[in-house]
Amino acid sequence: MPWTPRTEKAGASPPLPEFRRHRDTATRRRPTSTFIVIVLLLAISILLAITLPTGSGQKFKLWSGFHTGQDWKAESSQGDEYLIGVGKADITGPCVEINLMGYADPHQIGTGLRQRLYSRAFIIADPANPSDRIVYLVLDTQSGDTAVRYGILSGLQELGAEYGDYGHHNLAVTGTHSHSGPGAWLNYLLPQITSKGFDQQSYRAIVDGAILSIRRAHESLAPGYLNIGSTKVFGANINRSLFAYLANPEEERTRYNVSSEDDGSVDKDLTLLKFQRASDGKNIGVLTWFPTHGTSVLGNNTLISGDNKGVAAYLFEKSVLDDETAAEGFVAGFSQANVGDTSPNVLGAWCEDGSGKQCSFENSTCDDGRSQKCHARGPFFMANDEGTSSCFEIGRRQYEPARQLYDHLNAAPNSIRGRWVKSFHTFHDMSNHKFQLPNGTEVQTCPAALGYSFAAGTSDGPGAFDFTQHGSNASNTSPVWRVVSGMLKAPTEEQIACHSPKPILLDVGEVSSPYQWTPNVVDVQVFRVGQLVMIVSPGEATTMAGRRWRNAVSDGVTALFTSEAQSVAPVVVLGGPANSYTHYISTEEEYGIQRYEGASTLYGSHTLAAYINVTLSWIPYLSSSASSRPPRGPEPPNNSNRSLSFIPHVIHDSPPFLKQFGDVKQDVEEKYEKGARVTAQFVGANPRNNLRLERSYAVVEKLVTQPAGLALPSSELSNDDLRKERTKTQEEKWEVVRDDKDWHLVFRWRRTSELLGTSEVEITWETADPWAEPGHYRIRYFGDAKSLAGEITEFEGVSGTFELLGAGDR
Repeated sequence: MPWTPRTEKAGASPPLPEFRRHRDTATRRRPTSTFIVIVLLLAISILLAITLPTGSGQKFKLWSGFHTGQDWKAESSQGDEYLIGVGKADITGPCVEINLMGYADPHQIGTGLRQRLYSRAFIIADPANPSDRIVYLVLDTQSGDTAVRYGILSGLQELGAEYGDYGHHNLAVTGTHSHSGPGAWLNYLLPQITSKGFDQQSYRAIVDGAILSIRRAHESLAPGYLNIGSTKVFGANINRSLFAYLANPEEERTRYNVSSEDDGSVDKDLTLLKFQRASDGKNIGVLTWFPTHGTSVLGNNTLISGDNKGVAAYLFEKSVLDDETAAEGFVAGFSQANVGDTSPNVLGAWCEDGSGKQCSFENSTCDDGRSQKCHARGPFFMANDEGTSSCFEIGRRQYEPARQLYDHLNAAPNSIRGRWVKSFHTFHDMSNHKFQLPNGTEVQTCPAALGYSFAAGTSDGPGAFDFTQHGSNASNTSPVWRVVSGMLKAPTEEQIACHSPKPILLDVGEVSSPYQWTPNVVDVQVFRVGQLVMIVSPGEATTMAGRRWRNAVSDGVTALFTSEAQSVAPVVVLGGPANSYTHYISTEEEYGIQRYEGASTLYGSHTLAAYINVTLSWIPYLSSSASSRPPRGPEPPNNSNRSLSFIPHVIHDSPPFLKQFGDVKQDVEEKYEKGARVTAQFVGANPRNNLRLERSYAVVEKLVTQPAGLALPSSELSNDDLRKERTKTQEEKWEVVRDDKDWHLVFRWRRTSELLGTSEVEITWETADPWAEPGHYRIRYFGDAKSLAGEITEFEGVSGTFELLGAGDR
């Protein structure tokens, strides 16, 4: 049966219970212009429709309460036992003809695939009370989403009573924040605009893959242990809005300023949770948290990938394939943290205008006073590859310290203690939430709105026209933007005052035609496993916002649960953007600066304080003895079956005259030196005809010798059969050594005639691939063609054989 949300409307949220707070909680601790034009056009269309009939050396942190042992197996057996399971499944949506989600550039349309996208599921349950469980999903997507979450819950219900323990309260749907995945799957209209609406194929790929990953994790549930540690990651993130960060109190910033390399402007800590099976001591997976934006691959890229966190997961999972400490099917999840103001483009923002200057510190502009030529640089920005080399490097810089920490925890485990597994989730209406700050001041949030600096973009993906970060408003930008703002909905005086000092560009929270443009109802969710507490954030919390939220929760948990048996100091992490997408969560001080992050903080200057207030109000439900849940709250709408879509379908495919699908148009050469790009072109068909989930469009096959040996004892074979069998067993065979999951195998598709339905495919193996070995290879292409009658037919193509030479074979 489908998931049926409650009929109550998204009105007032349930009253929050009293919770005693510390008084110092709050401070203790590309083309966006084109996007705006489309907003205007869509707004006009809607109005008409209504009126007429879219690192270096590592230091590992061992938290207080942990005992560091040297005997791995003996020590791990002393930890509390849980039921643990992991699973992974393909969620790669259409890799062509669909707008990529992240940069809000309607011209960034997919043309192929560099790396398949995955859902990675991690389940933890209390063996004494298995209904107390959590499932934490890490999707290679821009974020979690309301419609996706509803779809997953509905699919789990349809699996029957065995999956009845999964629900709103214990399902976290987080995204790695990759900006290189297909879009058109989000619940609200605003992010659908650049993708020309909603695409069911893109949506179902994510939902079905997420459900499959949960099934695999559920089916693998077994007794096991959890170990946790932290390490520093250097060279993988910087603060892209340092001007805003410096608005936070100096005393607060000083607490995090450890050294010149770790100056506190971003968090350098990577936290890793290791899942170890009890039966044989093997590890089945790791789940990490570390903040860096999924913008290593740039806005001019059109190939699907998981960006730097997809690389990190790929490298980690590849590294344990032959490792005796790891079980088969090992899953590595690299979750985001307080990512809001971080950037993986660690060389900073520079003006691409020939001046050789860095962008202005205050508003990220160049000498012309505009932001268009201000671009952030990754470690290999000189490579003309849309950020691909920098992306792989930033992924490697996360993987290597994570792998070292994994090895360290194998030798010196640090156990999660306290068998309880608790969770809560509630929906909360942020459009007018009134509450008290810790100092007693009465404040409130506002219906969602975006400021002028939202349209300026960031140095990772600059906007256009005369928008800038910090200082943009109706008085210093073109009057046309006042028209744009007014055509959507002119904000009321009350709304303007509530959002001050944000100048409102798009009053999206007060528009509901043809359906809601952005969420006003948000997910508030926290998990607790022993001393580990996971805040599941629906928005991109900035560095300092994430710290304040974590510290407030840590104080609350400590104050409430110190009397519990086996209680140790809490370890608090923050993961997101999850469950929905509520844009950014900045501190009040950063909000006042109104750079991109502040302008994109939806519910006014008290947004962060409101999230903390609501979270702390429900913390008692994480008690080890808790047996109830908070009220569900006002449920947001599910727009997956009512969203607009202007995305054309595939009409048909045809091969060129006298050609067949899969024919080689341009073959490989006979020999290549390692490091070369090996390319073959084929007569192709539209990849949207079949997403080939859990399979591949392209593979590289290696010619290997069949191991000698007889299928049957020689005494049972005649002489003739014996000769045939020996010949067969000595034959060479083709073995797949690269496929769609591999970073260095690239699949590109190009339509050559819209009218005739012809297209071509180009498959490239980049043999700079660190694992490429000398040998004889060939490239194979798998396609699916659609006839005018709508019938889908599979086909294959294969290149000629080529030899890859080693360094000494020239």
